Amino acid sequence: MEPFEDENVPLFTVGQVAEMLAVKQAFLRRVDELQVVSPQRSAGGQRRYTRVEIRIIRQVASMADEGITMTAIRRIIELEQQLADVARHRDELAVRLSEIASERDRLALQADALLRGVSRDRSDEE
Repeated sequence: MEPFEDENVPLFTVGQVAEMLAVKQAFLRRVDELQVVSPQRSAGGQRRYTRVEIRIIRQVASMADEGITMTAIRRIIELEQQLADVARHRDELAVRLSEIASERDRLALQADALLRGVSRDRSDEE
């Protein structure tokens, strides 16, 4: 995958993100200070944002415009991430459960075939 295609590659500077989202650079620094979004740093120490982080910042800016405090926003973001993790884990477990059910069914068919074979062998002996 090309770096420009990967939405987790830190490509965008503070200035670029501020311009894209029509927010002040100070707002982005505040979001970082409060660890709502913690962008990576370039070799020169500049913040570099990913597309994923930009989407989160857009959400943060929207909530801030509604009067929600940064502390509350950070908690909301944390809870949304936890919920996404739980949903992902649930989906993984559902897949695993389906695999186990299929394996159980396969083994039940094998056991049934073996039991029929044993019954036939007993009938032949009598």
